[in-house]
Amino acid sequence: QVQLVESGGGLVQAGGSLRLSCAVSGASVSANGMGWYRQAPGKQRELVARITSAGSTNYADSVKGRFTISRDGAKNTVYLQMNSLKPEDTGVYYCNRYWSTPWHWGQGTQVTVSS
Repeated sequence: QVQLVESGGGLVQAGGSLRLSCAVSGASVSANGMGWYRQAPGKQRELVARITSAGSTNYADSVKGRFTISRDGAKNTVYLQMNSLKPEDTGVYYCNRYWSTPWHWGQGTQVTVSS
């Protein structure tokens, strides 16, 4: 059974930075295309960043140039470096594979950006 544990969220002022981590057990982050999702209050969960098994990355227009997804195969962890944060980045962030039926979702990590 795959387990996903997200961490690193918090309260930050606009313009600040956070680094999120997603520790994965039961599957390899290097063998799976992984993504970071965001669920803003009252909105559906959306994919904001993804990394393919080959290491290519892709971003939603709303975060392009500010967010960077990466992974560490040895630690089996996926990261999301978030810079120049905006109030509209507020939400719960989750990681999961993006290319197939998602695994059971983790608890997510709350990111709140104040103006």
